[in-house]
Amino acid sequence: MRFFAGLWRLAIAGMCFVGTYEAWHRPEYWTYFTFQTGFALGFVMLWAGAATILKGIQPPAWLKGCLTLYAIVTAVVAFLLMPPDDPAYVPQVLGLMTNTWLHRVAPIMAVVDFIAFDPHRRFPWHYMFSWLIYFPAYLAFVLVRAAMFPASGPAAGGSPYPYAFIDPTALGWPQFGLNCGKLALGFLVLSLIVFVVDRILPERQLLG
Repeated sequence: MRFFAGLWRLAIAGMCFVGTYEAWHRPEYWTYFTFQTGFALGFVMLWAGAATILKGIQPPAWLKGCLTLYAIVTAVVAFLLMPPDDPAYVPQVLGLMTNTWLHRVAPIMAVVDFIAFDPHRRFPWHYMFSWLIYFPAYLAFVLVRAAMFPASGPAAGGSPYPYAFIDPTALGWPQFGLNCGKLALGFLVLSLIVFVVDRILPERQLLG
C-alpha cells in the first residue's frame, strides 16, 4: 500500500504540472490563484510521493494541510464560480482539458490522499487560521501587480485582474471588499471543515 500511496501522490503532482504548463510560456497565467496553488500542490505531492516510496521525510503537517485546503478551494471555485472551459482554447492531455486536471481531478485526488493516506489529529487549532494567510497575500499581489502593469493580462482585453469577482475597476471598491469578505469567510469555513475532519479521523492513516 505504501507504493500505491506514493504513486497516487506522484500522479497528483503530474496532473498539477500538466495543468500549469501553459504558464511557462505565458507568465501572466501565474496571476491565477489556481495556477499558484496548483503548482505548489504539485511540488508538495512530488515531495510526499517520493518520501512515501523512499521512506523519507514527509512534508510538514502545516504545509500538507494548507495545500489540501487550497486544493478544496480550487475545486469549489472551479465548480461553482468559473464558467466552463472552451476546448477550442484550452489544451487537452489524455482526453481531458488541462484545466480539468488542475481544477477538478487533482483536487479530488488530493482530498482522497488526505483522508486515506495521511496520519491525522496532528493539526493544532491555530493552523486553520494560519493557513489563510495566503489569501490576503494573494490579493495584495494582484492589486500591486495591476497598479504596476495595468494592461498585462491575463484576463480578456489585457485586464490584469484574473477573476471578475476581484476586479475593483469593474465592481467598485465597496463590492470588491464585500466579495473579498465573502471569500475569506468561505475559506475559513473550508479550513474549519479540514480541521474537524482531521480530528474526527483515526490518528493512523486509513490505508497503508
